[in-house]
Amino acid sequence: MVVVLIISVLATISVPALQRMQRKTKTATIVNDFRVFGAAFDTYAQEIGTWPADTAAGVFPPEMDQRINQTAWLRTTPMGGQYNWESNQLHFGVTYRAAIAINATAGAPLPLDNNMLLDLEHAIDGKNQTNWFGGSFHLGTGTVPLYIIQP
Repeated sequence: MVVVLIISVLATISVPALQRMQRKTKTATIVNDFRVFGAAFDTYAQEIGTWPADTAAGVFPPEMDQRINQTAWLRTTPMGGQYNWESNQLHFGVTYRAAIAINATAGAPLPLDNNMLLDLEHAIDGKNQTNWFGGSFHLGTGTVPLYIIQP
């Protein structure tokens, strides 16, 4: 009986830690994707002189062919939803010239995970900042994660 009690206490302690580690891994993957994709879009704009045309969530921007991995862009993100290239889109009264959002699609729902959003905020904008409308990471209209490339 004591052994069962000890095992249950250890499980109670370790399960939340495991969940935190899984969330941090997902966060790191999304942050890496945002930065890699963002750099590719920024390079495109520097070379061509304009941003690619806006696309819907889960649609690969054709101008980015040979610049970003199409499979990585089209897959369901680790937090759900799909990447969405946004050019000159309005979020909470502010138009952003270039941003990458994660939006729900028919095949990839986007559950709202406040802890994941907070982890993304801290990983992108710094641990001392929790300002959903400042820095490079914002919450867009509909509470979608939004990585700002150019305000």
